[in-house]
Amino acid sequence: MTRAKNAIAVAYGDGIGPEIMEATLYVLAEAGADLEYHKVDIGEKVYLAGHPTGIEPGSWETIKNTKAFLKAPITTPQGGGFKSLNVTIRTTLGLYANVRPCIAYAPFVDTKHPNMNLVIVRENEEDLYAGIEYRQTPHVCESIKLISRAGSEKIVRYAFEYARHHGRKKVTCFTKDNIMKFSDGLFHKVFDEIAKEYPDLENEHWIVDIGAAKLADTPEIFDVIVMPNLYGDILSDVAAQISGSVGLAGSANIGEKGAMFEAIHGSAPRRAGQNVANPSGLLLASVQMLNYLGENRVAERIHNAWLKTLEMGIHTYDVFCEGKSKEKVGTKEFARAVSKCLGQKPQQLPAVSYQENKKFATIPLHVHPSLPRDLVGVDVFIYSKEQAKSFVESTLELNLFPLKLSMISNRGARIWPEGHLETSCIEQWRCRFQHQDKKSPVTQNEIVALLKYLIESGCDIIKTENLYQIDGSPGFSSAQG
Repeated sequence: MTRAKNAIAVAYGDGIGPEIMEATLYVLAEAGADLEYHKVDIGEKVYLAGHPTGIEPGSWETIKNTKAFLKAPITTPQGGGFKSLNVTIRTTLGLYANVRPCIAYAPFVDTKHPNMNLVIVRENEEDLYAGIEYRQTPHVCESIKLISRAGSEKIVRYAFEYARHHGRKKVTCFTKDNIMKFSDGLFHKVFDEIAKEYPDLENEHWIVDIGAAKLADTPEIFDVIVMPNLYGDILSDVAAQISGSVGLAGSANIGEKGAMFEAIHGSAPRRAGQNVANPSGLLLASVQMLNYLGENRVAERIHNAWLKTLEMGIHTYDVFCEGKSKEKVGTKEFARAVSKCLGQKPQQLPAVSYQENKKFATIPLHVHPSLPRDLVGVDVFIYSKEQAKSFVESTLELNLFPLKLSMISNRGARIWPEGHLETSCIEQWRCRFQHQDKKSPVTQNEIVALLKYLIESGCDIIKTENLYQIDGSPGFSSAQG
């Protein structure tokens, strides 16, 4: 009986996308990949045709009804409030784990880090990439950073499962929880909790700034690194570049009900149509896709053929190096060279073996008990172009009973009480209101009455943030200074 082909959605993308996709599909066909392609249109033309998401409604059904999505890079038009299509696809389909191997191919591809072999596992649904932004005043904008326990648990557990499944030895966490004690602090806390469940794996945590410095300088000390979304996006590009070239790195976006595979680089429109782009990133992403689909034999054939091609010195312009490379080729010629090497293995670079590779199942989230949550105040953000002294004086004159003004800050720096004249202020002020003893409960009706009074007093309210005690501890930051 003939086995049914694996149906996948394919998007050719923008810029160099169509060229590297054609090259990738050529190699897949030559290698005997058992795939059935369903083309979808996404990207710049779809944006400009009036679809603000960059994807037509019907394309969602194609993507959801196939087993995987192979996507070339796309261009997001400048201006007009267009949201990143990559972010939209990842969040809409719940593709929470972004997996980016970054490996050196010395001495055939020039790098200062010949022993580098690491994988970055990036949280893919939240953090600043949730895209919740506001222009609050003519000169003040806000982006909301969301870190949840559920999102953190999924990605951290995936990183440990990935490490164990692929024979890795250590998982490292990068955060900035010395500053962002609640958001990044939660991610770090979850990492420490889950690490205890994997005694067979080493674990460590780095503050992201020094971690990034060590990654750029000594990447061979890392194995699997798990990070929140923004740090993972930036540092996976850094890691790919120092391994040899961003053009060599593919990535997998994995969810409970689907997956998307892509090169990590952009659409490079200035290189489009010239037959010079390196298809390696998308080709290696297709290898990840084949493994995800259970096509391990074909994945192994393509990956080893690609490694053999690098060994032979057949390189595209981005990694071509006089004295190391033998032949500079274009996009199509590189794909043909890889195809000619199918069935061969590299002699110096380590050959890959995927015959025993099996897709591992993610572990369901733990159910955590509810914690007591008490409303104890409210931060009111006010638009005012007054100077600090004048703003403080006018605010202190307000009669706010039964609530009491406990703090005024600007950009997180305390202005009152015990403020400093040297503090530079902008036109967004944060005023904190609590009961006299600060820990007594506050009602929603009292907050509504406060806001009504402030508006009647001439205050221009931008937004509010309720203040909660969570299990007896403050669930909000204090002002600096």
